[in-house]
Amino acid sequence: MKLTLERRLVPSKSASWGGLGLSILLALIMGGVVFLSAGANPFKAYGVMFLGAFGDFYNISEVLVKAIPLILCGLAIAIPAKILIWNIGGEGQLAVGGIGSAAVALFLSPFLPSPLVLPSMILAGFLAGGFWASAAGFLKARMGVNEILTTLMLNYVAIYWMENLYFGPWRDPTGTGFPGTAIFPEAAWLPRFPQTRVHLGLVFGVLAALILQWAFFRTRWGYEMRVIGENPKAARYAGMNITRHILWVMFLSGGLAGLAGMAEVSGIHYRLQQGLTVGYGYVGIIVAWLSRLNPMAIIVVGLFLASLLVGGDQLQSVMHLPSAVGLVLEGTLLFFVLGSDFLARYRIKLTTQSREPPSKEQGA
Repeated sequence: MKLTLERRLVPSKSASWGGLGLSILLALIMGGVVFLSAGANPFKAYGVMFLGAFGDFYNISEVLVKAIPLILCGLAIAIPAKILIWNIGGEGQLAVGGIGSAAVALFLSPFLPSPLVLPSMILAGFLAGGFWASAAGFLKARMGVNEILTTLMLNYVAIYWMENLYFGPWRDPTGTGFPGTAIFPEAAWLPRFPQTRVHLGLVFGVLAALILQWAFFRTRWGYEMRVIGENPKAARYAGMNITRHILWVMFLSGGLAGLAGMAEVSGIHYRLQQGLTVGYGYVGIIVAWLSRLNPMAIIVVGLFLASLLVGGDQLQSVMHLPSAVGLVLEGTLLFFVLGSDFLARYRIKLTTQSREPPSKEQGA
């Protein structure tokens, strides 16, 4: 007897969603082990995290604040992943989007009518992130360069470029020494909902998800994306331009990540400063995978992971545990989800090896 793996002709939806639920349960159990190893009561710790995320109106609003970049970065990762292109550069594209929108706020806003400042920043952030990601897309489409390596390495280039700007030529000369640019003019501030830090970026994320949901499932572009993702050879044989699709999806992907950067500098910080790149681009990868690349599910998963981040911050203040526990739970969840995704695509079979009867010659 031996165990063998057999690829399913069609991935099992029941195994996929059932595996997702089991993955969440296993991640919570592993999180409990982490709490126990730190000398904390797991039930109390989870209670603190839950109340820290949903205990009052302010905490809920902070979950929404954290969810905005996660939703946009999750959508950014999901678009190219539909055609098996892996954009790991969301963090750098977010930073470049922040740079582009900050440039408009700092240097162009005095020459623009006030109503045009925010639209110009939105456009600049989207284009900056889009063109930054397009560099990796061009190398992949034209030269076959691995996009995982190029997008990952471009993260460091973008982040160090941003740091050079707010530590150097863009640094506020009248500031108190904290690394950052001057505060943007009020015309460059994204509107906030009353008595919260929740800003218009939430609307950007929801609208982007709705548009992508429609585009993925109701347009020819979405149909071709699905065909390319499922069978690139058949798509090429059918005359689909895979090179063009790669260039477009990388531009759109980088644009959405850049929009997340614009929303952070214009809706939260009101300037380009240290602390902009705190890992949203990387957590966006987890958001995309947990949602099975479904745009509407990305909203739900983004809110869920944002609640883990906000709840993790409460653990630090209430139980004196590291706030990184939230990130540990997210990483553990991704690990189990990848395992469940494997089981949705393959089935485990138990086979018995039957011994062949001896031949006549052997018997003689």
